[in-house]
Amino acid sequence: MGYRVAVVGATGNVGREVLNILAERKFPADEVVALASSRSVGREVSWGDKILKVKNLEDYDFSGIDFAIMSAGGSTAKEWAPRIAAKGAIVIDNSSYWRYHADVPLVVPEVNAHVLDAFMANPKRTNIIANPNCSTAQLVVALKPLHDAATIKRVVVATYQSVSGAGKDAMDELWAQTKGIFVNDKPAPAKFPKQIAFNVIPHGGDFMEDGYTTEEWKMTVETKKILDPKIKLTATSVRVPVFVGHSEAVNIEFEKPILADEAREILREAPGIAVIDKREAGGYATPVEAVGEYDTFVSRIREDVTVENGLAMWVVSDNLRKGAALNTIQIAETLIERGLMDRKAA
Repeated sequence: MGYRVAVVGATGNVGREVLNILAERKFPADEVVALASSRSVGREVSWGDKILKVKNLEDYDFSGIDFAIMSAGGSTAKEWAPRIAAKGAIVIDNSSYWRYHADVPLVVPEVNAHVLDAFMANPKRTNIIANPNCSTAQLVVALKPLHDAATIKRVVVATYQSVSGAGKDAMDELWAQTKGIFVNDKPAPAKFPKQIAFNVIPHGGDFMEDGYTTEEWKMTVETKKILDPKIKLTATSVRVPVFVGHSEAVNIEFEKPILADEAREILREAPGIAVIDKREAGGYATPVEAVGEYDTFVSRIREDVTVENGLAMWVVSDNLRKGAALNTIQIAETLIERGLMDRKAA
């Protein structure tokens, strides 16, 4: 017997990717329902070889739904996640709204799947599970096996984030500006504060009083919650003129000695990671190679001689997949594989 799955925000970039991945991975669903706001009702989206008509979130009865995968923004998540969860569905939310609630687990299955056991065993659970920020997800997948081996003290990371992380309008803006520059009719910035075409913008989210942005703050807080609260992390978030695929330059300081060769072998054996690390031109991963892939790619692994027990590396992933849609589905798969949905039914 399969599961009933509702995809909330099914017409957006991430929602469509959720539907694609559900089909690709042959998720055991008997029924998938596509939901969105009233303005999208009747639009068609694909789930494998099936065409789904989008239904109105406001009118839908979630009774009998096993999983609700939400990719509809923080305000929608705030209002609807508790209402859906109260009907008995496990809500897996992609927005930032629930990530920092103490009673909501923040999960990357390769890193902290064990927290789901205690969560599902709690009769007073919220039934809401949060998905991390896209930059955090790929980072902690790469950090986890190294942390287990040598204990991470401090991380310095600069992100190079694609425009798809800011939504469809951001992708359209990059495309329009790029075309406009060639015909001397460049559209003014709208989604971004400055021109994004042929440029980089050191600004993600909103500025905070300490000079960091909310995107940078998210990476710090989420890494601590998912991986280890003792880890110190500082981030600089940069938006780059790439449509899909986030990249990160990562410097790590460890408590114990660890060599680049050792780290390379550890990462090769780790789940969810592909190591592409030849010390030659082209012997590394870029966003182009990451698009459409499940793995997080790690390249340029080397010793950082400026600190004791330091490493530097380059991390790339499809932000619409591992950073969002794929991770939500992996959470659902983990609940099934660990027998936790049977516990829910009981």
